[in-house]
Amino acid sequence: MTAMTTATTTTTAPGTTGLPSLGPEGTALLRLLDDTFESWGVQAGARSMTMPPLLPAADLARLDYYDNFPHQAVVAAPLNLDVRETSEFCPDTGCFPCDALEPAALGLPSASCYAVYIDHQGRPAADDELVTVVGWCFRKEDHYEGLRRQLGFRMREIVAIGTREHAEQHLATFTRRINAFAEALDLPLSREAACDPFFDKGSSKAVLQRLTPVKHEFLYEDLAIASVNTHRNFFGDRCEIPLASGGGPAFTSCVAFGLERWLSALTRRHGSWGAATAAVLRANAAGPAI
Repeated sequence: MTAMTTATTTTTAPGTTGLPSLGPEGTALLRLLDDTFESWGVQAGARSMTMPPLLPAADLARLDYYDNFPHQAVVAAPLNLDVRETSEFCPDTGCFPCDALEPAALGLPSASCYAVYIDHQGRPAADDELVTVVGWCFRKEDHYEGLRRQLGFRMREIVAIGTREHAEQHLATFTRRINAFAEALDLPLSREAACDPFFDKGSSKAVLQRLTPVKHEFLYEDLAIASVNTHRNFFGDRCEIPLASGGGPAFTSCVAFGLERWLSALTRRHGSWGAATAAVLRANAAGPAI
């Protein structure tokens, strides 16, 4: 059934900052979901890893991040203490002026998987590597809306690195897993092709992407809560990740879950934190193996 959600969040300026908080029930459900998705990866053979919350902007630039996603990019910089007396925080605007900051050399990534590719830079990969991570992600948006659209949110990813066949099979396996889980949750999802510009817009790879989409999203109503993404050998090439068995740069793919968006979808569908949590527990108990 579909019901009006009774789930609540709190934030200083509702709908404007994109930084809502979660109470105990929402926090418990988020942890349950993350444990669920992490267990899927571990069952498939993934290594659980912890990645840094920020990345060198130079590394993200090398991956064309600021060319492909400039509208989402958020960067960080320390205060310039040399000008502190003449350039201070302004209470009226709620901001530090630009000249109060040192150069912004740190990037806040919009997806968890970037750190995985950077971490694997220069190291030969096996044909069938899997890694799972959860991380804080950041996206500048033209507007924010509760748990549906946030400036800062958590994303669990299961990343494949290896041969083309391994990367493709990874997405096929987890597409089935997501569909089965959604059915057990009584959460009707639609699967739609989307476009992430991982490749130079004028390149032959970009033309191929238009013919064969590299990203499919799983939507509840109009909200994308999960995606499966293939990058071919783009990150393997840019991060110099060779296959240990030979044959050129590794291929990569990833499965991504926006945790707060799952909270939004589940509470909208089931009506309350308690009902949503019970639905996840039932689905886990009856869940199929990969």
